[in-house]
Amino acid sequence: MIGYGSLISLPFWMEACGISDKDSHQSSFSPFEQEMLAKIADAMIPAGNAIGALSVGVDKYLQKILDDCYEKPVQENVKKQLISLETSAKSRFGKSFGACNIQQIQVMMLNLSGSKVKEESVFFDLMKTETIRGFNTSQKVMQDYLGYQVAPGHYYGCVEIKY
Repeated sequence: MIGYGSLISLPFWMEACGISDKDSHQSSFSPFEQEMLAKIADAMIPAGNAIGALSVGVDKYLQKILDDCYEKPVQENVKKQLISLETSAKSRFGKSFGACNIQQIQVMMLNLSGSKVKEESVFFDLMKTETIRGFNTSQKVMQDYLGYQVAPGHYYGCVEIKY
């Protein structure tokens, strides 16, 4: 009887503790920065004829991994480079980064890859590495394209063994 009461009160207890079964993440990135991260991911792995980075949620992955797994200096460098990309887009193409097409974003990102400024090249390497990792480890890519199975084959628990 106590077990049933515990199960009934579990959702209320989870809400009181701030635990939710919903996939929510309070990002430290502003909505504009989130849009920029999405554009970068889309430029790195565009959809084309197959799935792209955005269709498997790499933009959300980037936000979460940068917030939860990287130190403050790395996060600050990412935000600084996003501001720099916005400035570059306005001076180079006469429009904001969000209004740029994939080819324009790819040009700006490739300029960062060969940059002599350490922070810029580190930013490019981080975005490239994490975008590829987020894409390759997404459920859709793992299961549909790489054939990953959580528990491959069938388990036979009781099998007669002949000696």
